[in-house]
Amino acid sequence: MTLTLISKILRQLDVYPNVDIAIRMALSAPVTNCTGERSFSTLRRVKNYLRSSTSHGRLTSLSLLTIERMLTQNIQYNGIIDTFARTKARREAL
Repeated sequence: MTLTLISKILRQLDVYPNVDIAIRMALSAPVTNCTGERSFSTLRRVKNYLRSSTSHGRLTSLSLLTIERMLTQNIQYNGIIDTFARTKARREAL
């Protein structure tokens, strides 16, 4: 029997409510903590490389971009670059 099945049976029979809660807590706990470890590992690499020349805010933003690289790889940068160039343009219109 699996823990899921045992939990369902305990809920249906309405017996041992504390055991049912403990089983549901065990089922909802993550199996590994790889995501957290990966985040700290990435932050350590980025921070060692850019420690002396980067401010805290920029370092935090850069580490978030590196940690969430699966999301950032799908971003289309052309529109962002064009908008930035229009707003930061220092030339005068003729």
